[in-house]
Amino acid sequence: MRTQWLRAWNDRGFRICIWSGLLTGIPVIVLLPRFFALIENTPGVPLNDPVLAAIGPVEVSAITFGILYSLVLFGIFHLAREPLRFVRMLHAYVVLLLLRMITMYTVTLEPPASIIPLIDPITQLFYPAEEPFLKDLFFSGHTATLMLFAIAVGRGRSQALIGTGAVVVGFLVLLQHVHYTVDVLAAPFFATLAWMLASATTKACRAAA
Repeated sequence: MRTQWLRAWNDRGFRICIWSGLLTGIPVIVLLPRFFALIENTPGVPLNDPVLAAIGPVEVSAITFGILYSLVLFGIFHLAREPLRFVRMLHAYVVLLLLRMITMYTVTLEPPASIIPLIDPITQLFYPAEEPFLKDLFFSGHTATLMLFAIAVGRGRSQALIGTGAVVVGFLVLLQHVHYTVDVLAAPFFATLAWMLASATTKACRAAA
């Protein structure tokens, strides 16, 4: 693995891809608290969701985070063996964050009335106040992140494992009434879109070398 990274790092285009991903992603992450504050003060639309009416709500935060973060770490270690896929995943995740910001702004929803807050120990750091931020809705970031990792690792057992985890997490956030059904169903589409757009951005930065 070390040899692969040294070989990749010697490629100027690869270095440009790494730095462009970081220099784009860091400002986006820094701006997240202000963005969430804006969404929090924007009136949203409540949805009538028959799926939520039929299940839950049940508090399953510990199970959700256990699956989510164990598979995220698994995905990172898997991608670390393939520098080109790793850097494309970096770009794709930044694109995914931007897509979420766009959709949350253009499709602002009110949380389900029966929601049991899912207090993520990591994303909570970027929310605008100490109280749980409940309008982080369309589309489901947790589901989309795992779907993106499933796409990124390529075909095989790893993809099946992470993909199954994404489906389970999607069900769990519905069970806890953290998201509407449309939020979860849209997640694979936006994960795929982010991966495709990342192909274009990584090709562009490598061509710039």
